[in-house]
Amino acid sequence: MNWKGMVAGLGLLSLFFINAKAQEKISEAGKYNFNYGWKLNVGEVATAQNSDFNDQTWKGVNLPFAWNQNEAFKVAIDHLSTGIAWYRKTFQLPKDAIDKKVFIEFEGVRQMGEVYVNGTLVGLHENGAMAFGLDLTPYVKPYPQVNVIAVKTNNDWKYREKATNSTFQWNDKNFNANYGGLPKNVFLHIKSKVYQTLPLYSFLKTTGTYVYATDFDIPQKKATVNVLSQVKNETSAAVKAQLKVSVLDLEGKEVAVFLGETSSLKPNETIEIKASKGLNNLNFWSWGYGYLYTVTSELLVDNQSVDKTVIKTGFRKAEFKNGMVYLNDRVIMMHGYAQRTSNEWPSVGMSVPAWMSDYSNSLMVKSNGNLVRWMHITPWKQDVESCDRVGLIQAMPAGDSEKDVEGRRWEQRTELMRDAIIYNRNNPSILFYESGNESISEDHMKQMKAFKEQYDPFGGRAIGSREMLDSKVAEYGGEMLYINKSKHIPFWATEYSRDEGLRKYWDEFTPPFHKEGTGGTSHENVNGTKVADASPYNHNQDAHAIESVTRWYDYWEMRPGTGDRVNSGGVNIIFSDSNTHFRGQENYRRSGEVDPMRIPKDGFYAHQVIWDGWVDTEKPAAHIIGHWNYEKGVKKAVTVVSTADVVELFVNGKSVGKGIQDKKFLFAFKDIAFQAGTIKAIGYDKTGKEVCQDEIKTAGKPTSLKLTSIARPAGMLANANDLALIQVEVVDDKGNRCPTAMDMIQFEVSGEGTYVGGIAQGPDNYIGSKNLPVECGVNRIMVRSTDKAGVITIKATAKSLKTAVITVKTIATDLSALSTNLPNENLASYLEKGPTPNTSSFTKTRNAVAIIGAKTNSNQADAQKSFDDNELSEWTNGDGAARIEYELAQEVKINQVVMKLAGWRSKQYPIRILVDGKKVFEGNTPTSLGYVTLDIPTPVKGKKVTIELIGTSKDSNEINLVEITGKVDEGGLKQTKSKMPQLPIVEVEFYEALR
Repeated sequence: MNWKGMVAGLGLLSLFFINAKAQEKISEAGKYNFNYGWKLNVGEVATAQNSDFNDQTWKGVNLPFAWNQNEAFKVAIDHLSTGIAWYRKTFQLPKDAIDKKVFIEFEGVRQMGEVYVNGTLVGLHENGAMAFGLDLTPYVKPYPQVNVIAVKTNNDWKYREKATNSTFQWNDKNFNANYGGLPKNVFLHIKSKVYQTLPLYSFLKTTGTYVYATDFDIPQKKATVNVLSQVKNETSAAVKAQLKVSVLDLEGKEVAVFLGETSSLKPNETIEIKASKGLNNLNFWSWGYGYLYTVTSELLVDNQSVDKTVIKTGFRKAEFKNGMVYLNDRVIMMHGYAQRTSNEWPSVGMSVPAWMSDYSNSLMVKSNGNLVRWMHITPWKQDVESCDRVGLIQAMPAGDSEKDVEGRRWEQRTELMRDAIIYNRNNPSILFYESGNESISEDHMKQMKAFKEQYDPFGGRAIGSREMLDSKVAEYGGEMLYINKSKHIPFWATEYSRDEGLRKYWDEFTPPFHKEGTGGTSHENVNGTKVADASPYNHNQDAHAIESVTRWYDYWEMRPGTGDRVNSGGVNIIFSDSNTHFRGQENYRRSGEVDPMRIPKDGFYAHQVIWDGWVDTEKPAAHIIGHWNYEKGVKKAVTVVSTADVVELFVNGKSVGKGIQDKKFLFAFKDIAFQAGTIKAIGYDKTGKEVCQDEIKTAGKPTSLKLTSIARPAGMLANANDLALIQVEVVDDKGNRCPTAMDMIQFEVSGEGTYVGGIAQGPDNYIGSKNLPVECGVNRIMVRSTDKAGVITIKATAKSLKTAVITVKTIATDLSALSTNLPNENLASYLEKGPTPNTSSFTKTRNAVAIIGAKTNSNQADAQKSFDDNELSEWTNGDGAARIEYELAQEVKINQVVMKLAGWRSKQYPIRILVDGKKVFEGNTPTSLGYVTLDIPTPVKGKKVTIELIGTSKDSNEINLVEITGKVDEGGLKQTKSKMPQLPIVEVEFYEALR
């Protein structure tokens, strides 16, 4: 066998002697990268668990590696291959591991994993979502003997728990892309027999080390750092133990060393020991400021160091009160993305190197998103740690589908939440624990909250669930598509703006001339019904971006600073196009603000503008939607997204007027005739001062291809698993991208790399094809390194265009079976947004007026429900007159009335409002995603406000939203037998202008 083949296999005994030097001693922290040197066989093999089984014909792979990952985006989620696959690996322990504890940590197996060591079954893991650990000590052989680990996996969609015959609620064909086998990292831990445990509760029943801060003084940059470590004594003698803690800053400078109190441990006893110290000059973790400290917890036994645990963490203060979220004492309105937990890429699924997780997640921050709500399934540790580095707040679910459950399936959810909290409680980016993707009972919410209070009492996190609008237990909530308000726990929308749009389609005037809404679909909803109207799922880029901005305004209008009851934001579904449930023309979800290769769509830049701030706009900006390369004679509407008060458009330096603003942030310019050159938008504030601008220039004729590489910042690793993104653009003679180019590109890869590919619209989505087109002038492919350091050469050619060539250098790394180079090593934090500002994040816009009572001749008993801060209760008139009078706490000039009326998105109510008997408003209420704001043109001073219905409500289809079930949500409308027109008031609020 040649040397290259031996390294690729990474499973031969000779390799262990070649790499023996790396295994002579236990690494300082006793943690090893266990990803290298696995063998894979797809299909059942009766004796594959046996040590003497011959696996030489099996495929050599390095983890993370899902055996069906090459199908990602090629087939729809429900067509991903399933079945049994075996993974095997041979390894030796270090020479000085005699009489040590040996643990293995799997970040996850999909769906089931039977783990065998030297032919013996060690454990069966079945939930398919969470990390787990096993004690291998009784089963491994000491150096120089060879050990064999074998893992049998099964990713059957209908897999049932062996002990109970129960399915798992989250093993779902709609949202949980099924990348089978070992798609995540694996680690080996070697510890002394008195040791700090691992945070892996299932199987091991241990909780690890908990690092948290208390006694925050944000202005003075002070806090107390606490380390609470679970220690286990597996010797036959009593010992005395204490913690020695060192804290290093982001530059590796030691900022503190301190000792905890000495504790005694009896033989086979497990206790928790603690060390604490107040620290000064701390850099607090924040949005877009992933400042992390390295906390090393060293276990001293009888004054001798025996064990170390190294934790990367950050310190930050979080509070959840007054209907708002506070980060480091500053209010932050949530705006970001409900992202599929698989976070997948074409051809490789979720199994990407850690730097690519950083690249993808940092783009969310660069779009000015501050929150990622992972959907349904707890995220894998690589993404959790990545969000720490890039400064992206996380909402961490456990596992569910779309409803509350009972019995064993509920127990599975609680076990998963418990394990996820223990495993991830040191990660500062997690601010929310999500107990369900649908409301859960109060008893179930109490159970989930008890886990948080038991295992993460000091983490500064809120636990809640979707909805929970009247819960007395949940610490946050919020519906899926609608605006909720609260003056107590924060409410933010868990997903909104479901629409989809392919990156390939600019607008109706650009090849391939995609008319808005066309495409059709034969896809079914979750409940089996057909998608009746596919237009919202077949947008072009213009319409998709405009819809995202339109939907956000309803949340922003009810933001912090607008009263005592506020909305705390929401997350757009989704960030990157996903190999999951879809309702458009393609076989994957295209709701992303970037495509599957993370190339931005126009919606990405639109969000950069509207989300530029913690609450209020902090840096005015503008973005012209679309491009400026059309045929002569084209006239089109130009839309500018801007946070300026006024926007003026210029074509080749000549003004074409001020934009018409029918919705906040959107400025429309109708019938703009194309002229080659420059189109510029300038934004002004209320005084006429220029505050922002954007411009687009017409590109020339295509002449060349341009290649750019995006790779691991510290150098691409020669580990047969690292990836580089290669971007190809069609450019003019000045290097400008040609935005309408659709040329077919041929790729050649040579040297120490292999071709992986990209994605485009076409047969099999071009997955794996070495020929694929650019779309809107750009596309990307991936190349994979080999196990040999060297140079990868990528060549791109296209008809009538100048060829482009680029090289990527790969660097050697430790490829031994017990590698000391961890996957996230040397990855830098993203710090671009800087520390939390010490200024207010919003300016108060109005004063709320307290309501002290209400009178009505119709359902007086329910009158209070119309202002009780509970959106699941309401007053309506029933068989009586639709009229209700409110008494205010004091006499004021009312300038705005805000209401949530049942049927808010489909009903318009003709109403009249009177203040102390004088009419101040008469007209139809608009539709919305929840609340409507009615301006009083001429405020009248008074203490009593009357609202009455003066006609019959009218139906409106202005807001076209269809639930994932295929049903149209009625927006809280209830059936009534009354023949009287109804005025169902969910909540009403009155405001006066600031004095």
